[in-house]
Amino acid sequence: MTYKQVATRAGNPQAARAVGAVMRTNYLKDVPCHRVVHSDGTIGEYNRGGAQKKRALLVSEGAIK
Repeated sequence: MTYKQVATRAGNPQAARAVGAVMRTNYLKDVPCHRVVHSDGTIGEYNRGGAQKKRALLVSEGAIK
């Protein structure tokens, strides 16, 4: 999902930046914040290991190649 899609599901399509702020500070293992990507399809950063770690997680889950 994109940050905007998450914001929309939460009830406010204009809150994509707020979603990003929450994900950036989230360290709960039961919240799969690595699965949220930018609207243009780029992966973005990951607060638990950077963009390379995020890409590796997404590849291991079969979300990207």
